[in-house]
Amino acid sequence: MLRFSNLNQLTISARATYRLYSTAPTVKLWIDNKPVESKAKEFIDLYNPATNELIGLVPKTTQEEMTMAVESSKKAFKTWSKTTPLLRQQVMLKLQQLIKENMKDLAASVTREQGKTLPDAEGDVLRGLQVVEHACSVTFMQMGHTLPNIAKDIDCTSYRIPLGVTAGICPFNFPAMIPLWMFPLATVAGNTMILKPSEKDPGAALMLAELARQAGLPDGVLNIIHGQHQAVDFICDDPAIRAISFVGSDQAGTYIYRRGTQNGKRVQSNMGAKNHGVVMPDANKENALNQLIGAAFGAAGQRCMALTTAVFVGESKNWIPDLVEKARKLKVNAGHEPGTDIGPVISKDSKKRIHDIIDKSYKEGAKVLLDGREIVVEKYKNGNFVGPTVISEVKPDMTCYKEEIFGPALVILCVDTLNDAIDLINNNPYGNGTAIFTTNGATARKFTHDIDVGQVGINVPIPVPLPMFSFTGSRGSFLGDTNFYGQNGFNFYTQLKTVTSQWRSEDATPEAIQTSFPRM
Repeated sequence: MLRFSNLNQLTISARATYRLYSTAPTVKLWIDNKPVESKAKEFIDLYNPATNELIGLVPKTTQEEMTMAVESSKKAFKTWSKTTPLLRQQVMLKLQQLIKENMKDLAASVTREQGKTLPDAEGDVLRGLQVVEHACSVTFMQMGHTLPNIAKDIDCTSYRIPLGVTAGICPFNFPAMIPLWMFPLATVAGNTMILKPSEKDPGAALMLAELARQAGLPDGVLNIIHGQHQAVDFICDDPAIRAISFVGSDQAGTYIYRRGTQNGKRVQSNMGAKNHGVVMPDANKENALNQLIGAAFGAAGQRCMALTTAVFVGESKNWIPDLVEKARKLKVNAGHEPGTDIGPVISKDSKKRIHDIIDKSYKEGAKVLLDGREIVVEKYKNGNFVGPTVISEVKPDMTCYKEEIFGPALVILCVDTLNDAIDLINNNPYGNGTAIFTTNGATARKFTHDIDVGQVGINVPIPVPLPMFSFTGSRGSFLGDTNFYGQNGFNFYTQLKTVTSQWRSEDATPEAIQTSFPRM
């Protein structure tokens, strides 16, 4: 078992960088199953969001290095694609065990670079681990179909085969989970993958690559590059890359989808969201409010499935003061500190954007019941902290409703009826997730059937499906025709080959006698 007692050991190098004014170490590439020092001349600053301490320099991978990664992946595909599903399954079985053994070190890396609390960081790793566990069912997911005797002596068989070199482009908010949505399914299907983690927190992805190497993933099957626009354009344009998985913002997701598909690639693009939680008057009050608080403010609101919009129906609006008091009691601190409920947001720019949206809420006529802009964490005064914020009397044309805030802010709208709530949600362009809190089964059934959102929770605030299903965000939250993970995710990384064969019965020859046990 590998223990990452020194979190810098794998992700960064101790040599002097080209940035003469900084002594911060550089983050490494991962090519051919080993960390590689980039020859880049340009770097992106990597900060601890709780302190704004510069903890590393992320290289903007050079064109030559990106080409080297592709060539490595192409070479590895020639042999990896010919391995048996049983062998690839064994690699995933070993990988899931190694992730379990290194859970706390992976979580510590996530907290250090991304800022979320340690329990939440462990959840980040755990939800990715579940995809690895599901990847172990490759022997079922990769089965094809056969129809014998479609004509005299003719059989037809479809095979599910790998595509080739694939790519994954990851966001900052789930540094472990999203890479684990991508490379385990891609590689267990027989593909190779080039992964570009977020430049804001690449450490967990590199640690996972090392664990995959220990699990038996051969050289070149998983390569990691870093960068921003140039790296994204390279992935979209390089003809050897057959498919792209992306999770992130609307602007980037739309760009990658269009550019990638124009170049003949498969693309699945999970993008922004505005997830509504509908509170009915018959709901269990304490449970509904507690669930709303956790789903709105957990991970500092930096989840694409955060429940950022509360819709109070009828008399349930009388519960809003109680919700505000619950939010007020949440503890804001560095993610590694015990008892922390809300850690920092990822960057100074993100903090400023959240502040600006709260300020616009005032100006546009909303009422800010709880304002987290003035929060100060005494021990970490330089951190990117925003306190829990609750904005009420919100209208659909306000900025705080139209835009994904991606911070610890809950906006509240009040409507008269369930139908009004359904219309409000269906008129929003996003379709990632929604939830309803009710004790009435008929109400829940009507909501489930009438709502036009890809993932629905009944008394479940963040209805992210487990990996035997698929992540089914819809409408403005997703571009593509094949969703992430589950059988759909596996299908994304494979293609069908259909073989029609004729073996004439009159050409059959008798077999010799065999007394030994048949071997497959």
